[in-house]
Amino acid sequence: MTATDELRGLLLDRIRDVPDYPEPGVMFKDITPLLADPVAFGALTEALAELCVRHGASKIVGLEARGFILAAPAAVRAGLGFVPVRKAGKLPGATLSQTYELEYGSAEIEVHAEDLRAGDRVMVIDDVLATGGTAEASLDLIRRAGAEVAGVSVLLELGFLAGRQRLERSLAGAPLEALITV
Repeated sequence: MTATDELRGLLLDRIRDVPDYPEPGVMFKDITPLLADPVAFGALTEALAELCVRHGASKIVGLEARGFILAAPAAVRAGLGFVPVRKAGKLPGATLSQTYELEYGSAEIEVHAEDLRAGDRVMVIDDVLATGGTAEASLDLIRRAGAEVAGVSVLLELGFLAGRQRLERSLAGAPLEALITV
């Protein structure tokens, strides 16, 4: 499923391009104007919740930090549980962790070990799919916890960074749905 032209237009009109942020040459996609608009944010929440229900998810994982903002209301709207995947060292108690490579180093994410179980069908939600490193690491965490990947849904895919191609193997046939691709 792709977003309707009407939904795509509503969302795109409220995503602001910020040149040279956080460093020269980068065009940052700022979603805060979209979040500030209750009609656009509501439409986005509804679209994400519908994707989760359609793909049979039983839980939604949100990726730190902007993924939390999108995943939590989608989980409430869909009547599903929300599980945060956080940067290392931010969760108390027993966690599963996954290290992944960035273009200029590495990073690590974690999830509470007890929050995902065998039988869970988990949809990953994030704001932007860029190179796919964080999403790929989250799929590994979900499977290591014994859960099944229902899919990945993002507001915006930066197609020129080839994150979709990086995720093909990790998705193992699960869908990757972007409401907008640029």
